[in-house]
Amino acid sequence: MVPLKARVANGRLVLDEPTDLPDGAEVALLPADGWDGLDGEDRRRLHEALAASDDDIRAGRVRPAEEVLDELRQARR
Repeated sequence: MVPLKARVANGRLVLDEPTDLPDGAEVALLPADGWDGLDGEDRRRLHEALAASDDDIRAGRVRPAEEVLDELRQARR
């Protein structure tokens, strides 16, 4: 599901986005600024890690998630 965007107008949240949600569905809205608690350095490191991950995917340096999870489960024993 794609996050929905709303604007504040006269103290009200105004949402004008198409959605497949059923009538009456409740949606939690979070402010876009600072909701994740990351500071500038944390955000820089996150984006650096995401870029490195993209590079790994393009280079074929990936493994199935189940394989990685199995290794982690083995290590816990």
